[in-house]
Amino acid sequence: MLAGQPLAATIGYGTKAHIVTPFSMDLNGNGITVSNAVWAEMKKHIGKDAEGKPQHPIPASALKPVVEQYKASGKPFNMGMVFPVSTHNYELRYWLAAGGLNPGYYTPSDTSGQVKADVLLSVTPPPQMPATLEAGTIQGYCVGEPWNQAAVFKGIGVPVITDYEIWKDNPEKVFGLTAKFVEENPQTTIAVTKALIRAGKWLDESPENREEAVEILSRPEYVGADAEVIANSMTGTFEYEKGDKRPAPDFNVFFKKFATYPYYSDATWYLTQMRRWGQISEEKSDDWYAETAKSVYRPDIYRQAAASLVDDGLLDAADIPETDGYKPATAEFIDGVEYDGSRPNEYLRKFAIGLKGDEDVASLSN
Repeated sequence: MLAGQPLAATIGYGTKAHIVTPFSMDLNGNGITVSNAVWAEMKKHIGKDAEGKPQHPIPASALKPVVEQYKASGKPFNMGMVFPVSTHNYELRYWLAAGGLNPGYYTPSDTSGQVKADVLLSVTPPPQMPATLEAGTIQGYCVGEPWNQAAVFKGIGVPVITDYEIWKDNPEKVFGLTAKFVEENPQTTIAVTKALIRAGKWLDESPENREEAVEILSRPEYVGADAEVIANSMTGTFEYEKGDKRPAPDFNVFFKKFATYPYYSDATWYLTQMRRWGQISEEKSDDWYAETAKSVYRPDIYRQAAASLVDDGLLDAADIPETDGYKPATAEFIDGVEYDGSRPNEYLRKFAIGLKGDEDVASLSN
């Protein structure tokens, strides 16, 4: 599931259901792509590196003059994302706001997410994003692979930044189950979690395993995209502008760096973004964030599964993190703002754009 889905369902944003996760699927893996026409304008506002290539990471401040041109011409600037509670929505919003662009708010009466927006974000199914971009319906999108690389191969757009550059080693998807299933089937839950841990470990063990995974994923019954396109981001590189392929060894992480551990601080970050953009319409206490995270993220199940794998000789004890569930505070975001998962309200107060404290959208100035 998208990382925001179990959290949103549990707090009743959208469909109400208590969903839990004992397992985080991966780190990173997403990107933001813009049309060729938008990229041509953005390049005028981007510095160059020693090789004469665009200086990365590319901030949304380079997009701001383009959005202003659209606005002056009376045209909306539209971008696609995967789902209102997807990692892609929050990463795109984070990048835009860090560059001085308002990505819009959700309100109890307007769930478009476009209230007061400089850039209009809407849901576009991932496989349709390249075609929708080519048609001019959207000017850019945020999505997981292989749909950013597909734009490069088709020659219709340019990925300008990866989520690794927006938030280094951000959690992406999770394995979700209903709380009822977990309660009724504890051993099955542990067994499936063991299998997932082993799969993640296999993916990160060798380049050969990644190549085999690429071949499997390219089959029509799975992703169905060309193996060459999938391999462009699964085997240690990422291509931005056509021909500008750069090393990206940690763009997709499935096991190392404790990628599979369900940290409370990861859950809390997504909850802060729901509050920041109005999906959570009222102020919540730090205790509420902690309690909500702990009701959805279940490291106790992960630890049981991992300990069993250690006993089976299939995992090293060092592969299980020593943690209280919260990662150390980090400022490895594109805007350098420090995030401490144990202080969510303090974190929200650091942003110029976004709801904080007892604010609601109606109280904000345009």
